[in-house]
Amino acid sequence: MENLRSENYHRGVAMEGVKFASEMANTNRRALSDIKNIIGGPHQHLAVSKRGLSEKPAAAVNAKDQSGFVGHRPVTRKFAATLANQPTTAHLAPIGSERQKRNADTAFHTPADMESTKMGDDNDIPLPMLSEMDEAMSSELKEIEMEDIEEAAPDIDSCDTGNSLAVVEYVDEIYRFYRRTEGSSCVPTNYMSSQSDINEKMRGILIDWLIEVHYKLELLEETLFLTVNIIDRFLASENVVRKKLQLVGVTAMLLACKYEEVSVPVVEDLILICDRAYTRADILEMERRIVNTLKFNMSVPTPYCFMRRFLKAAQAEKKLELLSFFMIELSLVEYEMLKFCPSMLAAAAIYTAQCTINGFKSWNKCCELHTKYSEEQLMDCSKIMVELHQRAAHGKLTGVHRKYSTFRYGCTAKSEPATFLLDARA
Repeated sequence: MENLRSENYHRGVAMEGVKFASEMANTNRRALSDIKNIIGGPHQHLAVSKRGLSEKPAAAVNAKDQSGFVGHRPVTRKFAATLANQPTTAHLAPIGSERQKRNADTAFHTPADMESTKMGDDNDIPLPMLSEMDEAMSSELKEIEMEDIEEAAPDIDSCDTGNSLAVVEYVDEIYRFYRRTEGSSCVPTNYMSSQSDINEKMRGILIDWLIEVHYKLELLEETLFLTVNIIDRFLASENVVRKKLQLVGVTAMLLACKYEEVSVPVVEDLILICDRAYTRADILEMERRIVNTLKFNMSVPTPYCFMRRFLKAAQAEKKLELLSFFMIELSLVEYEMLKFCPSMLAAAAIYTAQCTINGFKSWNKCCELHTKYSEEQLMDCSKIMVELHQRAAHGKLTGVHRKYSTFRYGCTAKSEPATFLLDARA
């Protein structure tokens, strides 16, 4: 022994703390053999590592190691022997599968629990039912995703890219805002019941007269729609006597002109239009009363705002544009049309005009996506417009018909109504 120690000393090997066979003879300890409990690690004989398996990313595990690797499971002697007896061609599920997750849960069991685990015929082979469930869940998720994805509307603004007035960059946001706020421009459909001295017929007579005034003064189209909106919102809030109703109408037109027009009619012109029934002081006083009642809110989406956008989506020619405005101006006069929101009125007017021109139902996918209305949703409003078209030339309120019977408006009022839409009632 002394010779051996001296020999190692001369070789320069530090042997301090190492027990030799003669010194270990009296102990009951034996050296462990390699049980291969460190998969993929270097083989160090007579050395046992007590560290757990370190987690590695999937990309760091090569194909050879994956054949015998079971992620996160402590390798006991029994489990190592079972792995050794398995054929090398057996394919285990990839890391992260349901089988691996189930095995990861067993990592918290004690060695006694692991020893008592049965390693029978299943040998941790993934059940076929799991893959079938995964496929079913993935197919259901795909269906849900397809339902959530809204079909994109065709681009109708590419032709106006160079036009700064078309605001192509944020025109979609503008109309989304209009759709959200159009409810602020609507009034209760029964607001006339709160009026003590006027009724629906008087409202119709006033608006029919204002359409003629608007035509003679050659004002913008948007001025007419804003005028009617101001009248309805004011009447819905304030009680007006019959002799002041015309004053409300001309004052509302004055306010709309100040908001929309470049050249505004003077107050004296409006006094003459009213046949001097009111004075300048009357008009200015009513103007103050209206703006205070409406809280100076003149920026509301009217049917005209949607008409321009929807006509662009329909790729409308001049005839379709004029006929659409004819339909919607007929609707302005009728009190019962207040039950439809501005976007619905605009879309239904274009749909009715298309059907009138083509002689059959006409509503393509582009129009549906941009208006957000299907043909079925527009049908009720469109049928009422057809009925208004049928009786436009008769009765006392013929201002709209006479306006659109002129050559300036292409004599569109003389078009044959789309009565086949009324036959769809049955």
